[in-house]
Amino acid sequence: MRLLITAGPTREYLDDVRYLSNASSGRMGYAIASAAVAAGHEVVLISGPVALAPPEGCQVTYVETTAEMGRACLDAFDDCDGVVAVAAVCDYRPLVRSEGKMTKTGGAISVEMIETDDVLASLGAGKADRFVIGFALEASNPREGALQKLRAKNCDAIVLNGPAAIGSEENSVELIDDSGAVVASWSGPKSELAKRLIEWIDGRWASE
Repeated sequence: MRLLITAGPTREYLDDVRYLSNASSGRMGYAIASAAVAAGHEVVLISGPVALAPPEGCQVTYVETTAEMGRACLDAFDDCDGVVAVAAVCDYRPLVRSEGKMTKTGGAISVEMIETDDVLASLGAGKADRFVIGFALEASNPREGALQKLRAKNCDAIVLNGPAAIGSEENSVELIDDSGAVVASWSGPKSELAKRLIEWIDGRWASE
């Protein structure tokens, strides 16, 4: 199969030097890309800014903003059999990006924020006969939040994890399929979880 995998954070700039982002290391997405290559799949990796070397044998596109990731994903998805959307994209961006560098005023400032485009929902809406697997990082009511994301974004499965996953070498996840059932629970190094996920994907879709 030809798989699209997203990884890492995105950035939304306040001015030309400051940005909003998150602490995603990209390790989970890169581990999944590596496991997919090892399993014999073609991999298109779309990566936000990370300090990782991409796995050998995959096609890599680097992006910064959520809009850039969205465009890159939509461009690549037509030629893929499915997507594993691991990237931790920014949900909001400043309504206005200031030119240059904002200077201190001695007082508080307010920044009006608007939602960014929903990359995963766009992929889910246009998936046709391709599969879409998302990741949900939830802190409160985690399973309920993951189920809402699964349905709202038209995913075939979603991987639920928590804040402890950010920047860590290890993770604990639940895999929820499109029926809403937890079909697997894995804990351990992200490299091992990636292998398990690719094995599950192969078992469900590789023979189709």
